[in-house]
Amino acid sequence: MVMGIFIKLKSFAWECKRVLTVTKKPTKAELMTVVKVSGIGIAFIGIIGFVLHIVNRLVFQQ
Repeated sequence: MVMGIFIKLKSFAWECKRVLTVTKKPTKAELMTVVKVSGIGIAFIGIIGFVLHIVNRLVFQQ
């Protein structure tokens, strides 16, 4: 039982190390693109939530 957990943890650590060696630091342009797209997505979801909230208040609480 303990050996099984140890083997799983060792395997997980090895996979993490492998992923970290393959990945690279993003350039400033890549980072800015990710920030812009994420910001637009968050704003879009916020606008949808706000519109649904306003519709809900207008329709169901008269």
